[in-house]
Amino acid sequence: MEFLSSYKDGINFISKLTPSKILNGMKVVGSYYRSRWTGNVSHQGLPVSMSVEPTTSCNLRCPECPSGLRSFTRDTGALTIDTYKALIEELKGQLTYLLLYFQGEPYLNKNFFEMIEIASKNKIYTATSTNAHYLTTVNAEKTVKSGIDRVIISIDGTTQEVYQQYRVGGKLDKVIEGTKNLVNARKALKSKTPFIIFQFLVVRPNEHQIEDIKKLAKELQVDKVAFKSAQIYNYKNGSPLIPLNEKYSRYKKQNDSSYKLKSEPDDSCWKMWHSCVMTWDGKIVPCCFDKDAHHNMGSINDKSFKNIWHSEPYDNFRTQLFESRNQIEMCKNCSEASKVWV
Repeated sequence: MEFLSSYKDGINFISKLTPSKILNGMKVVGSYYRSRWTGNVSHQGLPVSMSVEPTTSCNLRCPECPSGLRSFTRDTGALTIDTYKALIEELKGQLTYLLLYFQGEPYLNKNFFEMIEIASKNKIYTATSTNAHYLTTVNAEKTVKSGIDRVIISIDGTTQEVYQQYRVGGKLDKVIEGTKNLVNARKALKSKTPFIIFQFLVVRPNEHQIEDIKKLAKELQVDKVAFKSAQIYNYKNGSPLIPLNEKYSRYKKQNDSSYKLKSEPDDSCWKMWHSCVMTWDGKIVPCCFDKDAHHNMGSINDKSFKNIWHSEPYDNFRTQLFESRNQIEMCKNCSEASKVWV
């Protein structure tokens, strides 16, 4: 079942590729390896994938999330449809994958469905990540009709007692109800999309429910379960959230009981060539680890995306990754090399 669903999802993704998007992908790959081999940064393409933040608002208070903690140092708000349209208009010929999520709960943006429709009409594979509390029967139907290709549902427990330990303020029965609504809407509308994923963030309080979430997903006819390792901000002295099973942890316990990253990336970063993030107010930041937008490369409200992407500050940042990545604060807890998706 999961293999067949994944196969169909893959075919759907391939169907959205165009000659211009394939050519752009080749430019991105070529630019990355040429820059890495020569040490001289040069970027000829545009991002293949991108995350866009519909809003910073969220109904939950998850302990390792700036939205949940209400701890942003940057401005908070919701993406306007005009700012979003400007981005898509500029990148529609090159952008292949769009994740309508960064921080916050996407369904809280009143223009969310329109955003999906705009991307879908331009043959951009579109995904989102949600806590599913707003997947009412009406919203589930709108989600399917919007043309979205993938919906990731965060569900970090199979009982309310366990679920609420990380998803503070959340209701597991709402997540299950929302999942059923989405599955039923897809059936009723005889749609092949969206591809529905249960994302299970493995932390110590829920790691004993790994097999249970597989069973629940099968029961609800969810297409896939993805187990994700948690990013812990202050991990060096340990955390009650770090799982005991190291397979699902980004961190490894040392002899002195301190923790370090299991695998640290080398002095280069593929993300700087193929993707980036746009915050709700139009700021372009280089990475999803930059949750407070400290590395603001520019705003599309002031200049074109292409001018930002190929700007001297952006190339200087890419160059710094080759030369002294360990001096960049957000890179010190970068665990791209030790993420677990199984």
